[in-house]
Formats: sequence, structure tokens, C-alpha cells
Amino acid sequence: MSNSDNVKRSDKQKKSKDKKYKYTQKEIMSILVKSFSEIDYVGYNDIPDIDLYIDQVTTFIDSHLESVKRNPEDKTLTKTMINNYTKNNVLPSPDKKKYNKNHILTLIFIYYLKTFLSIKDVKAIMEPVTDKFFNSDDDLSFTDLYKEIVDIELADGKALTKDVLRKFNLSTKSFQDAPEEDKELLQRFSFICLLSFDIYVKKMMIEELIDLEQESNE
Repeated sequence: MSNSDNVKRSDKQKKSKDKKYKYTQKEIMSILVKSFSEIDYVGYNDIPDIDLYIDQVTTFIDSHLESVKRNPEDKTLTKTMINNYTKNNVLPSPDKKKYNKNHILTLIFIYYLKTFLSIKDVKAIMEPVTDKFFNSDDDLSFTDLYKEIVDIELADGKALTKDVLRKFNLSTKSFQDAPEEDKELLQRFSFICLLSFDIYVKKMMIEELIDLEQESNE
């Protein structure tokens, strides 16, 4: 290896060690808490009572889930996705190519679930619910079901924020003996791992619930 290569490697290592993050750990935590507080649920009263064509459905969903997009150009749902959900019985079929309020509510559930579950598992979760309540004439309508779930999730919001803060505080106590120039990187990595483990465990529990339900129906 030439001397110039050694110099380049040395400079790269030095830059890595001297790297300064744009935000401090506390600033990042404040940004995360603010982002969480700004998550906007689609209100059941915001959903039109008239039937919509598929283009109108994608426009409605995309505009009302704007706050959960990672990038502005991201699409929440496409016509192809919706057609595939219908084809695979994840979403009940439209009536003469028109989708009603319950279709939109179902698509909102699907959107959130598919971010961390396979479509097969999403179907296993949604199918029993849509089979029983999608066209139900009982006292519990599909809109009532959606409202109840949203209310529970909103009530749990403070507990979720506290749990993230607790994980953040745990991460700031990690790697106390690490070199000062490495501590921020390692503590940030620790925080990400704590959040990731939480997701992993909860995903595993959901999958176990699905499997147990399917076993009981065999």
C-alpha cells in the first residue's frame, strides 16, 4: 500500500472520530417526541359517507396520512396495492368499482399493519373482523369499531411516550467507559437497539397470537 493510501485512510479515520452530529441526543429526543405528538389519525367523521372510485380513495388516503410519510414523495397506497388487497381477500370487494366508508377504514388498518407484518398476517388479522363487522347490522358498526380502536390508541399515547423516554434515558447511561469521542455514537446505537428490540418482541407476540388463533380454527 502506498504512503498516499495510508494518508487517505488516516484522514478518513480521523474524520470519523471527529464527526460531529447535527443534533445532540437531547435534541433528537425532543424531535422524536414532537413527531410522535403530531401523528394525525384519520378521524372517522372525516371519511365521506359517499362511495368513491379507486382514484378518489388513493387521493383521500394519501392526503389524510400525510403526517406519517417519511418522505413527501412517498405514496401511502396505490391503485395496484388496493387491487391486490381485493384479489387476495385482504380487502372486501368494491360494489360496482366503488368503495364505501368501511373500505376506507379497512385500508387504514391495512396501511398501518403492513408496515411491520406480511400481507398474509394482515389478512389473518383483518379477515375475521371484516367477515363479522364489515356489513354488520348489529349495534357495533365498523365505524364504531374503528372509533374504539383509535380512542384506545390515543389514550395509550402518553404511556408510549414515557416508554420511549425511559429507553432514551437508559441509552444515555450506557457506554460510560467508552472514549469520549465514541460515546455519542455508541449511545445513539444503544437507543436504536432498545427501540428495535421492543418492535421485534411485539411483532413476535403478534405473530404468535395469529398462529394460536389459526390453530384454534383448525
